[in-house]
Amino acid sequence: MSADHHDTPSAPRAGTRVSGVSLFRPGQEAPSRHVTLDQKTGREIFLTPLSLAPMNPARVWESIGQITPDADRLAGNGLFTQTSQSPAAGTFDILRTRILQAFAAKKWSRLAVTSPTHGCGKSFLAANLALSLARMPSCRTVLMDFELRQPQLAGLFGLREAAPLREFLTGEQPLESHFLRMGRNLALALNGEAVANPAEVLQEPDTAAALDMMREQLQPDVVIYDLPPALGSDDVIGMAGQVDAVLLVVDGTRTTPADIRACERLFESRIPLLGVVLNRAQDRGIGRYAYGKR
Repeated sequence: MSADHHDTPSAPRAGTRVSGVSLFRPGQEAPSRHVTLDQKTGREIFLTPLSLAPMNPARVWESIGQITPDADRLAGNGLFTQTSQSPAAGTFDILRTRILQAFAAKKWSRLAVTSPTHGCGKSFLAANLALSLARMPSCRTVLMDFELRQPQLAGLFGLREAAPLREFLTGEQPLESHFLRMGRNLALALNGEAVANPAEVLQEPDTAAALDMMREQLQPDVVIYDLPPALGSDDVIGMAGQVDAVLLVVDGTRTTPADIRACERLFESRIPLLGVVLNRAQDRGIGRYAYGKR
């Protein structure tokens, strides 16, 4: 997926008021506007409306505070910044490429990662998938901790403190004050506080507006949402309008075929099931992870 972003001026968005008479519709009256006068000369001061400035995602990315976690500490938590750190990292690269190919064919960009129940390793997979995507310089990736009941990503990345994600979702805090950046092309929206009513927060119009704004400002190639387990709450299906596909992580030692079928029925006609990732596979011949397209 290409991430070539050119700083070409864009047309004003719908609803933007532009002063002056349209050159292509002569005869229309110019809309009324406020006039600012210089106090000394009495002359009008012409100001360039900020709304007409071209969107520059590169500048937005640069405005995000950068972190550089210790690679050895991340590896101790099972996260790999380089393929050479572990054979498992190469498996995530294979998963990354298959997802990018599927997304390119469908023109998708938003991936939900979930599991049938707790303890299947979905947050671990979501984080490693994001790190694998970040190893591609042309791919801008956003990873968001939408496990609002039991947030885990901040701990995996070795951060003791993280701001409450709810403050960004409700519009109380802007993107640049909450998101963190690793390298040049991975943005993290972590969460340091459990939310009492997560399902309702995820379905609020403010949340949809915040996510739309995030995609407009950052223009990411892939957004990964680490969501709660699918069975037992409506958090995942509540996000149906905000994701393009779902990746299901199952545990080879505890997930039952009935659990997988229940998830398939839950996603049916709501969210396309991109695939199933088998974690802790018992067959050592296929390695620790296996990816199967459903």
